[in-house]
Amino acid sequence: MTATKYGYIATFDTTPAIFEAAGEMRESGYRHWDAFTPFPVHGLEHQMGLERSKVPRFTLIGGLTGFSLGLLIVWFMNMFDYPTIVGAKPLFSPIFPFPIFYELTILLGAFGTLGGMFILNRLPRHNHPVFNYDKFYQAGDDKFMIVIEARDPKFDNNETKAFLEKIGGRDVTMISEDIEK
Repeated sequence: MTATKYGYIATFDTTPAIFEAAGEMRESGYRHWDAFTPFPVHGLEHQMGLERSKVPRFTLIGGLTGFSLGLLIVWFMNMFDYPTIVGAKPLFSPIFPFPIFYELTILLGAFGTLGGMFILNRLPRHNHPVFNYDKFYQAGDDKFMIVIEARDPKFDNNETKAFLEKIGGRDVTMISEDIEK
């Protein structure tokens, strides 16, 4: 088993420190990096320069598919499968079977949301290279961390480490990605 470098990880002690460091990371031009916090930090995603999530697109596609499928099912059953005129009502009307459209819209919209989240987050991934850092558990307790990946075009061993230390990072450590051969 050999190890290749994944990137540098730096620890920050306070919320304002990670917030300011994220802004400096974005302004310096790094593109492949992430921040880990023990609790949600309001506005951190904007400070990092992240785009709006694409998951709602999957939700919309799922919802429209559910609505269309419900409409098709009701139309087929009323027009061909079991055409019965009751109380002089038309064979097909979108008003009376509305709960079917509604429920299928919600169901397939939820499936689209879940599927989109799995696809965009590249799940299931059972292990991540940051777990190789022995102090990473502190990011779930009381520390804040930033990881700069080695695949970043701006990544340089010495300059990146110096930059993380300059913006207030402590315990700047190279983490490796285990590769089996």
